[in-house]
Amino acid sequence: MTLQMGVTLDGYVAGPGGEGDWGLPAEDPDVRAWKVASLRQAGTHIMGRVTYEQMAAHWPTATDDYAAPMNSIPKVVFSKTLPAAEWAASRIARGDLAEEIAALKSEPGGDIIAHGGAAFVQALSRLGLIDEYRLIIHPVALGNGLPLFKDLPRPLRLDLAEAKRFPDGTVIHVYHTIRTAR
Repeated sequence: MTLQMGVTLDGYVAGPGGEGDWGLPAEDPDVRAWKVASLRQAGTHIMGRVTYEQMAAHWPTATDDYAAPMNSIPKVVFSKTLPAAEWAASRIARGDLAEEIAALKSEPGGDIIAHGGAAFVQALSRLGLIDEYRLIIHPVALGNGLPLFKDLPRPLRLDLAEAKRFPDGTVIHVYHTIRTAR
């Protein structure tokens, strides 16, 4: 399973109140092209409830480059409280996170790409469920906010598989999780 997520230079995925507007200029076209190509590799998008609600309110009527892969590729929202998943090609997973992910990994199809939010991604990392981290590192520091990693039970070892720099200062790092015996 792959996490694809924007992060600040100091490791935050959102501001203290969950805000994602970091005062950055418009997205570089090359960054956009990389992200869209990456999204098109997905066989399934997964996310937590808050991110699902934000995306479900936006993508069905959007017309930009991201809209097609976000709307057409199946989505699984992990939630104990969401009453229904109304966004096209969506369903709710209510069971144990690790068991649900294992079941998804056993299904045929393209990559499973995890989005957010912060608490969902932190839980995936804590449980060791992410195989690849595609981090879009933006040239901004917040100083505080919602971190990408929190309360890991042990150090998370990663191997840098790709690093790509873009003209606007954005850097994309792709890391593979190093699995060790527990």
